[in-house]
Amino acid sequence: MSYETLLYEKTGRIIRITLNRPDKRNALSPLVLTELDQAFTAADHDREACAVVLSGAGDKAFCAGADLGGFAESSGFLEKYEAQSLFPKLFKTMEELSKPTLAAVNGVCVAGGFGLMMACDLAIAKESAKLGTPEIARGLFPYMISHFILRNVPRRKAFEIMLLGELFSATEAADWGIVNRTVPDAEFKSTVDAWADKIAGFSPAVLRLGRKALIKQEGMPLGGALDYLQGLLTVNTMSEDALEGIAAFFEKRPPVWKGK
Repeated sequence: MSYETLLYEKTGRIIRITLNRPDKRNALSPLVLTELDQAFTAADHDREACAVVLSGAGDKAFCAGADLGGFAESSGFLEKYEAQSLFPKLFKTMEELSKPTLAAVNGVCVAGGFGLMMACDLAIAKESAKLGTPEIARGLFPYMISHFILRNVPRRKAFEIMLLGELFSATEAADWGIVNRTVPDAEFKSTVDAWADKIAGFSPAVLRLGRKALIKQEGMPLGGALDYLQGLLTVNTMSEDALEGIAAFFEKRPPVWKGK
């Protein structure tokens, strides 16, 4: 499938989705959100892929948030409502994905772009990147992304980020646990590639089960979570890849995953 606003590439077991509007700082228009949902759905259906890397084209911006001009073109209450529904649809698709997602924050990452990054499982940022949720200064509020912020950031820091609307550095983002790692710009690509390659070297079947376990158990009471996890553990230990991994360990050789 071809896309107007994205690049979709697969190398080995890694899928790379790149926001491809560098002249607009990779802003999110209704078309971009629609194509992102389609791209993540396609990635989800690829049984051989193990990881999805999300990045922005160019070296200035990961994503500058919503294209306000694009959304302003919607006329009438119903059309505006339907345009805004593209955000939760995309986030639900990302949440239910069958493989880990890695945000490669190569530049400015604000507003809806910040939410995109927070919706990914992992994030690596360039040292020069700036992040934040400046919506409050535009008479708006980061409603759609607040869930992911509150889920990942301590409450007081989350409130500070959203209520003050100030941008902060990638180094601060790492200190606050917003990104996993901040690296010098010159090391950015190699670090992202190394993480993606490492994930791609694991069993796609176990990655599917493991990510499902991490997402679904959130909010469960302890008893229910343990029962749920016991079921997944049973499935995992009976899989062909688990048997292969154990055999490879004892035979001192690399495992050959079947994804089963």
